[in-house]
Amino acid sequence: MKALVLEGIQQLAVRDVPDPQPAALGAFIRVQANGVCRSDWHGWIGDSKREFPLIMGHEMTGIIEDVMPGVTRFKKGDRVVVPFSGSEGTCEYCQSGQSHLCDGGIIPGRTYSGGYAEFVSVPHADRNLMALPDDISFTDGAALGCRFMTSFHGLVDRAELRAGEWVVVYGCGGVGLSAINIAASLGASVIGVDINDANLDLANEMGAHFAINSRESKAVEAVMQITKGGAHVAVDALGIAQTCVDAIMSLRKGGRQLQIGLTTRKEAGYVSVPIDTIVLRELKIIGSLGMAPHRFASMIPMVASGRLTPGKMVTKEIALSDVSGVFESMTRSANTGTFVVTRFE
Repeated sequence: MKALVLEGIQQLAVRDVPDPQPAALGAFIRVQANGVCRSDWHGWIGDSKREFPLIMGHEMTGIIEDVMPGVTRFKKGDRVVVPFSGSEGTCEYCQSGQSHLCDGGIIPGRTYSGGYAEFVSVPHADRNLMALPDDISFTDGAALGCRFMTSFHGLVDRAELRAGEWVVVYGCGGVGLSAINIAASLGASVIGVDINDANLDLANEMGAHFAINSRESKAVEAVMQITKGGAHVAVDALGIAQTCVDAIMSLRKGGRQLQIGLTTRKEAGYVSVPIDTIVLRELKIIGSLGMAPHRFASMIPMVASGRLTPGKMVTKEIALSDVSGVFESMTRSANTGTFVVTRFE
């Protein structure tokens, strides 16, 4: 099969590689679409440790070609989404309904070969696949297994967002745009913050009521003025020190900071935060990772009905050979919207 292989830091090549081997209780899937995610960029640029060679890609949809003995929920021909936060089912988190925190996490593009390839073999298919309804395209569905589910879990389950609240989202990339779309659909008033005017235009299309270019304005001051005292919820969808601190400083008393973005090599996992402000305003700092599969039952109908619109954020469908260029643009903060691999060449 054709696959995009990460052979070293910033070294990607389209190669002919053997088809993946059948996985235990798994499904063999022909990939139809795979979104290009900032998490993959972290691996490409060397922010997170990876073992080479590696086939990345964790935002995928496809059609099942075959299932292994013991798989009962899926069959050949089924349309599926592959959520990135897979699990094996035996740890305490899996047993308590928090399988996205599985101790033995089964992650496409990390623990097994991912979606930048024609085929993928997903272990424990009954746990780690979700049905994709016929009325959601493969391209739109590719956003559901990472950026949309991450934002949905973060806003709905972790931050417990309520209609009528103010939300500010720092970083209008894939996760940030998803968060804007979800927050607006839930009845919140939403502010998007970015340094790229094209991203802010797209944020408005996804439901933002206000957009702030933080290169041209002091974002925290602008948020405080617009909201008359600060947001109820601030989302750091980027993960750099500046956006993390600005998100915290944008909150009103009793506000909730939702940290979704992961840091770069510069921060190396650590950010100095305004502790006194956190104490004096009684702020909550909330981390969020992925989403448990059972929560898809709440999110997918919102996509099928048009309340959530992942297709609006797709800038272009691309080939495997185009992914390096997308990563290079991410380094320059020059991308707008999301890119989805649909051609395996």
